[in-house]
Amino acid sequence: MLALRLVRLIESHSDELAEGLMNKIRNSDRTTEYRRLPAEELRAAAGDIYHNLGDWLLTKTDSDLEVRYTQLGARRGAQRVPISQVLWAILLSKEHLWAFLQREAIVEGPVQLFGELELLQLLEQFFDRAVYYAVVGYERAEQRKAA
Repeated sequence: MLALRLVRLIESHSDELAEGLMNKIRNSDRTTEYRRLPAEELRAAAGDIYHNLGDWLLTKTDSDLEVRYTQLGARRGAQRVPISQVLWAILLSKEHLWAFLQREAIVEGPVQLFGELELLQLLEQFFDRAVYYAVVGYERAEQRKAA
């Protein structure tokens, strides 16, 4: 896989990426309820994405994503974080990653460019599914509360 070099770059900077994302989420006017959550919980969630990105993109199945993100959505619902803020936090994690790749990834030719495009496609699919499953988990938690 041509994108593997970029995945390894992300994984090797996972702590830095997680810390930066946690700060963005905690300081955004669109994720104010996240300020009530423990910083370590946010750091761990962000770190899981970035540190294990290769696994998430290459070996994890759709059902693995479903389990992870329905649990996340349900947890955020139980913590009374509005769904709009949950979705914004996921979008911030994607934007934060794009910004990192734009700063750090150097394309040296057409083969590397193809690798970047391949990675972008995989990441889009990952984050799209993360959003969907987070909403599913959130809605299930809300239905359980109502019942």
